[in-house]
Amino acid sequence: MASPCTSSICITTLLLVVVSWATSASARNFYQDFDVTWGDGRAQILNNGDLLTLSLDKASGSGFQSKNEYLFGKIDMQLKLVPGNSAGTVTAYYLSSNGSTWDEIDFEFLGNLSGDPYILHTNVFSQGKGNREQQFYLWFDPTADFHTYSILWNPQRIIFSVDGTPIREFKNAESMGVPFPKSQPMRIFSSLWNADDWATRGGLVKTDWTQAPFTASYRNFNADNACVWSSGSSSCASSSSSSSSDGNAWLSEELDSTSQEKLKWVQSNYMIYNYCTDAKRFPQGLPPECTMS
Repeated sequence: MASPCTSSICITTLLLVVVSWATSASARNFYQDFDVTWGDGRAQILNNGDLLTLSLDKASGSGFQSKNEYLFGKIDMQLKLVPGNSAGTVTAYYLSSNGSTWDEIDFEFLGNLSGDPYILHTNVFSQGKGNREQQFYLWFDPTADFHTYSILWNPQRIIFSVDGTPIREFKNAESMGVPFPKSQPMRIFSSLWNADDWATRGGLVKTDWTQAPFTASYRNFNADNACVWSSGSSSCASSSSSSSSDGNAWLSEELDSTSQEKLKWVQSNYMIYNYCTDAKRFPQGLPPECTMS
């Protein structure tokens, strides 16, 4: 017969069981949140839903999308990118709506030769119009470990962040006649595909298929602070100026002074292209939102 436990041991054991149950019950997993949409087996959900991998070979890439649509959100995903010689490959992680006048918020990771840094390409589309590219090098090796890539999207602004450091802010400039994504719900998408006609050095460096399969990994998706769109309505309160008391403070979140300094640091040291400084591309004048600080 097993020895009876003392009351303190029994209570401790019970607490551990309850905590363990609560943690597992609240944990998100890829089976719950995403559907593999293409790739014929090249996308896999592993470790009981904790890990998702996308692969690319000469025959095909692969991709997935969220089950939910969102109209505003604070969305995090951890990615570990294709290691080694990833030239020609693109790992895209983005939000997008449907239709011919779609909205879209893009992270795209452009592969490169071994030893050369990835280029992180960002863009914002509203009503089907993009041409708002900013590109960055990263200050770490994105293939060596997982890093968190985040999108804060609220009615006033879109903020792209890496490991909590903001790298780009796109403000609502509707007062200047610039459309802003705020009326079309979007799903989360990701794909790994071959783009060697343009991805690496303008297409000069082609994909080395002897290195295939190329694999990117995903974990720790979080959209707890997001408005799920279902049957024509949002899970969030209708007010866009919600207070912290209702848990939706992110709906009016903006960069504080510390975050603004971090943003300036990234853009001064790691930005390699900014459409707002490309006068040659816009001979009639830079887009109006570029005048906003």
